[in-house]
Amino acid sequence: MTKGSASAVDKALDLLEAIAQARSPMTLSELAEEVGMLRPTAHRVLAELTHRGWVFRHDGRYLPGPSALHVSHEAAANSLAALCLPTMRDLSQSTDMMVNLQVLERDGTRIIAALRPERLKMITRMVGDLLPPHRFAGPLALVAALEDTARAPYLAMVEQSGYPLEGPQGFLADVEETRTTGFAVVHRRSQDIIGSVSRAVLSRKGSPLCALTVIGFDSDFDDVTTRTVEDHLLRATDEVQALLTHHTSGKRPTDSGEDA
Repeated sequence: MTKGSASAVDKALDLLEAIAQARSPMTLSELAEEVGMLRPTAHRVLAELTHRGWVFRHDGRYLPGPSALHVSHEAAANSLAALCLPTMRDLSQSTDMMVNLQVLERDGTRIIAALRPERLKMITRMVGDLLPPHRFAGPLALVAALEDTARAPYLAMVEQSGYPLEGPQGFLADVEETRTTGFAVVHRRSQDIIGSVSRAVLSRKGSPLCALTVIGFDSDFDDVTTRTVEDHLLRATDEVQALLTHHTSGKRPTDSGEDA
């Protein structure tokens, strides 16, 4: 490796580390100052990192990008939570229900952010909790979005838990319904006082990136309210999907050096 290429790697890593460690998303000027780099140089490096998917630029600020999300769960949680918070807030206010953000892990789905209105303060937010595939709408939405081979380990978890896979009330029926409608609905289960509706956010290739879930009391989810929640959830997940997949449009960022 030449001295010049090593220097370029150092600059890229300095910026990536600053972005990952930041308490909140930083601007170009803030990042350049943080790592002691000239602003035009920082802009050129960040432009390339953004193009390659290692950095995500939103509203003039920089977060860990989709490539970084594949190698760091902590980066995934911080990046997605920061990015999705405005959308989650709007969704919670428009439905007057709790909203959480989940990502798929090997043993279930992890809640990485949650917003809760005052009227639902008795429902725990469960941030950081790992949820099994069959009990809540979020895991169901994410597992249903997987290809058959990738879904198999989660079906094994459901079977091992004792929850039925087959039959009209089984998990496979729930998966098929979710794939058909685009929404996972967990409602009217005799021992649950909580209901939830969820929709997965997909990559351009169709794999699940995360899921937004709306949670309330089971009695909240009559047919009319459920349809209204689904309409709000559709808009919210489409908004998040557009943000997360924008970097793959094929257009390189302009080298203007502006914070915008």
